[in-house]
Amino acid sequence: MVTKRLKAIADLVPHNVSVIDIGTDHAYLPIYLYQKNITKNIAASDISPKVLASSLENLKKYYLDTQIPLILSNGFDNITKQYDVAIIAGMGTHTIKSILSNPNIPDTLIIQSNNDHYELRLFLNSLNYKIKKEIAIKDKKHYYVIIMYQKGKETLTKSELLFGKSANLEYYNYLLNKYQNIYNKSHNAKYLEYINILKSIIEKIPDC
Repeated sequence: MVTKRLKAIADLVPHNVSVIDIGTDHAYLPIYLYQKNITKNIAASDISPKVLASSLENLKKYYLDTQIPLILSNGFDNITKQYDVAIIAGMGTHTIKSILSNPNIPDTLIIQSNNDHYELRLFLNSLNYKIKKEIAIKDKKHYYVIIMYQKGKETLTKSELLFGKSANLEYYNYLLNKYQNIYNKSHNAKYLEYINILKSIIEKIPDC
């Protein structure tokens, strides 16, 4: 039920805090957080009534339908309670930015965007959120970048905005190979810059 990606997100959740899972999909993550006693104060929301109906069936399988509230909401629009942590995962950066354009967002965010990580980091930085922890994991054939943000200011370098703070050597080698292939076909100077930045990052990571 819980993929490597979802477990990595769950591992970032502090214990015994209140959590809202925005765009919960099948409610697998809230169920896991509850069952593992990471937090029993968790709610799940989604914009789709059909998705919430599926989530409810999953909650009933584990007798958690009275323990984990489900909220029909477009992002934070119908979220009236204040939560310690919001999880927003499995969406694109454009959608995530729209969700975060709300005064009700908590001080701690755990975000997994499917694309445009540079734009996401830039946006969160402009909202005065700093990166508390960033990881990159491979689940099956795909890499996922998961970032835990905390309210606070920080200055990010261009390298950090582009490629983050995960220090995952395998991930950075994957990106290097990707941009080398693109540059070989396009000869676009932008990708040559990316290659040089990635080489600089890789040189600083201990090869374990």
